[in-house]
Amino acid sequence: MKRVIVCITIVSVALFVVQGAFAGARGKPPEEIKVGTLMAYTGPLKEYGPPINNGAVLAAQQLTEAGLAIKMVHEDSETSPIAGANAAKKLVDIDQVVAIIGALSSGVTLAVAESVTIPNEVILISPASTNPLMTDLPADRGKDFLFRTCPSDALQGVVAGKKAAEFIKTASVLYVNNAYGQGLAEVFKKTFEANGGKVLAMVPHDEKAAESYTAELRKALADNPDVLGAYSYPEHAKVYLKEAVEFFNYRNFFYCDGTKSLELIEALGADIVEGQLGTAPGAIGGKSLDLFNAAYEAEFGERPPLPFITNAYDGMAVVGLAAYAAIQKGLEPTAPNIRDQLREVANPPGEVIYPGEFKKAFDLLKNGKAINYEGAAGSVDFDKGGDVITPIEIFKYTKGTVETVELIEP
Repeated sequence: MKRVIVCITIVSVALFVVQGAFAGARGKPPEEIKVGTLMAYTGPLKEYGPPINNGAVLAAQQLTEAGLAIKMVHEDSETSPIAGANAAKKLVDIDQVVAIIGALSSGVTLAVAESVTIPNEVILISPASTNPLMTDLPADRGKDFLFRTCPSDALQGVVAGKKAAEFIKTASVLYVNNAYGQGLAEVFKKTFEANGGKVLAMVPHDEKAAESYTAELRKALADNPDVLGAYSYPEHAKVYLKEAVEFFNYRNFFYCDGTKSLELIEALGADIVEGQLGTAPGAIGGKSLDLFNAAYEAEFGERPPLPFITNAYDGMAVVGLAAYAAIQKGLEPTAPNIRDQLREVANPPGEVIYPGEFKKAFDLLKNGKAINYEGAAGSVDFDKGGDVITPIEIFKYTKGTVETVELIEP
């Protein structure tokens, strides 16, 4: 009996010491929080990888300066589901990250989510994957580890279809045969035809970049559509659009976020693309975007040149804010605990926090106050499916660059 009493006493003392130590550490951030990025540095999306990654890096630097040390680990998806899943497995198993910002291609993101991050309960926030399947991915039902800070193609495809129907009657679409291209092309077709247009041909091409697309172009241009929708990635489009001009004497194109590309201007020539339109996720503008643009230019020496850079910044920002919120509640900054705080720091109500205002956010969280992060790309109000609603822009190629001509809020 005495031994039992002694054991209970020892256990009680041990628990008291542990609880006391934990209470003493409450509110104090750990030495560092590991976050991975999974961008595309090779493959058809290699033009996009570095600048989009810069967005996440900028947010991590600002969070660290504000008092939450972020250690980043960067990997290349190669714009390939298999390579992307292998890279994500390394980030989870070896680097032990709590979250991954990525991937870019919807096909890669879906593969990574289903085979790596969801089974291992690690947060995955894509800044650029727009396929509608992500909204209700069966593998994530009841798990809630898959998010994105860009809008679904259920929004972009609708805007594109309506806009195209305003000035043309017929269209053909040449699209990359993966989750991104197929999903966007199908929503465009449905909306375009619902608004009086007619899609003459829907022609897929392989995800791996090819040296020539004359066979696909022959099918797409057979009935002389008013416009050819280029629903691919830069490494594809700069080949087949140039072939359309040189071999088919055709130069009426309509673009999307995947073909909003500075390399495409260089490949075709500014005179060929001059005045042509496209759609892409846009940023709502105002104070949030101004603060982000100024910080990005100061750090990297240029204004953000491509889509989704703001979205990567927002993804990293909400992970950091959610981690800090968890710590202030006395929770370890594990992936599930950070996940549980994502909507708390980015959805109303709460005091509005703009890009770069992380020290202010941390002070409010320390004092038990609610915050509402308003992102560089727009409100990061995650719904139950992990989606956000941000504006869709109509952009135009003009004078050798790209400019936004209209911003549509769904």
